[in-house]
Amino acid sequence: MRSSVEIFDCDSRTSRVVWRTEALVEAPNWTPDGTHLVINGDGLIYRLPIDGSVPPERIDTGFASACNNDHGLSPDGTMLAISDKTEHGKSCIYILPATGGVPRQLTARLPSYWHGWSPDGRQLTYCGIRDGEFGIYTIAVEGGEERELIRGGGHNDGPDYSPDGQWIYFNSDRSGLMQIWKIRPDGTGLTQVTDDGFSNWFPHPAPRGDVLVFLSYSADVEGHPRDKQVSIRRMDVATGEVETLLDLFGGQGSLNVPSWSPDGDAFAYVRYFPVE
Repeated sequence: MRSSVEIFDCDSRTSRVVWRTEALVEAPNWTPDGTHLVINGDGLIYRLPIDGSVPPERIDTGFASACNNDHGLSPDGTMLAISDKTEHGKSCIYILPATGGVPRQLTARLPSYWHGWSPDGRQLTYCGIRDGEFGIYTIAVEGGEERELIRGGGHNDGPDYSPDGQWIYFNSDRSGLMQIWKIRPDGTGLTQVTDDGFSNWFPHPAPRGDVLVFLSYSADVEGHPRDKQVSIRRMDVATGEVETLLDLFGGQGSLNVPSWSPDGDAFAYVRYFPVE
């Protein structure tokens, strides 16, 4: 096997396998009705039932056949945001019906990599590279000008909204080592959240807002590569206390996008197996 799509139950502290495949698949999102996961593989997007009873079914994304692992469903489950480079040769954010359809281009400036929907479904947040610098941006679902929250000072990536919409969590190495930060949607209130000896990526607040999970590499790993020994860790938002939930062989593709269950009792991720 190459990829194992799994669900971690926070109460029992156990994982179960949903589906295993020899293909490389990534980045599970949980549908708001709790019945399916949305994953990507080989540039395409698929819907997988959480009981693994049938193989994944492809979602029609029209011309978009070079989708990366930055995709996700709107809070009401009706729309799907994807990041695809078919048209422009660089990652561009599009929106289409969650059931499939013709993608509508949202970002004019490229590259842009989707990472989160606002809780009210009216805004998207994403990472973009502008003039060689990584920044965090938002844009209205209807389109228009992007809003720059922060750019430069380091690699800023992986933004995701808190469930109350008051904060956007992201990762940045602006303090030296990649750590978790947060910022208000209006660009104020920049605050460092973690400060430890790990390289921390892709923070995802739980639906209740009490905790967030993120992916941790050892400090000597640059970027967020695949096929590394990593940990998925959880932080208590109120106290800042961090604990390791599980260690796995993974990295890029394991936890890039929001993957909490709707009730916040579990999250999905991808474990990888070494290529021989």
